[in-house]
Amino acid sequence: MTHPADTGLRPRAYDLIVFDWDGTLYDSTGLIVRCIQSACADLGLPVPPPSEAAYVIGLGLHDALAHVAPTLPAERVPELGQRYRHHYFQRQHELSLFEGALPLLAALKARNHWLAVATGKSRQGLNEALEHVELRGMFDGTRTADETASKPHPLMLQQLMAEFGVAPERTLMIGDTTHDLQLAKNAGTHSLAVSYGAHEPEAFGAFDTRFVAHSVAALHDWLARHA
Repeated sequence: MTHPADTGLRPRAYDLIVFDWDGTLYDSTGLIVRCIQSACADLGLPVPPPSEAAYVIGLGLHDALAHVAPTLPAERVPELGQRYRHHYFQRQHELSLFEGALPLLAALKARNHWLAVATGKSRQGLNEALEHVELRGMFDGTRTADETASKPHPLMLQQLMAEFGVAPERTLMIGDTTHDLQLAKNAGTHSLAVSYGAHEPEAFGAFDTRFVAHSVAALHDWLARHA
């Protein structure tokens, strides 16, 4: 694979920019929380408070549900997953990208960054989300939790860096959870956090993240000046 062409603008700080999906590009945090709660209620389990349900967003589904339902026998976690999917697929048509996400991605693409997604979603779930006509061809690579290791294991980023031949110091991971930031730390890449997703920004202080963006507009501005 050839290296992105030189644009004649300022040198890029990063060749590969990797985005988390839910809560970073996709406005889905609230629905995911409600679906986790509904799935637990369906099985007669204690319903986790919103903060606890939001904490597991970004993990693979099995790990996430095992965390919010610690009293559920391991062999019944797939049953809880089926109830979660039932609720999610009934309402996923309500979801959309955050306002401003498409222009942000288009601007990065115009500067010849490689763009990728590293997500706790399943391959089927991500592929369905990427059916959006304006997203076709936007991402050069993607990794999902059911085809590689779940966050914060570094394998997702390691595989993407190997695919594009990019070193960790030339890779930026962007996400809304501490799982994303720990993933970046484990893989030796730089990271950037957004505070409008699943985790409270106070939790980001333990990570050496480059910046915390409080809106998509702020994220766009920082990337335009620093990426």
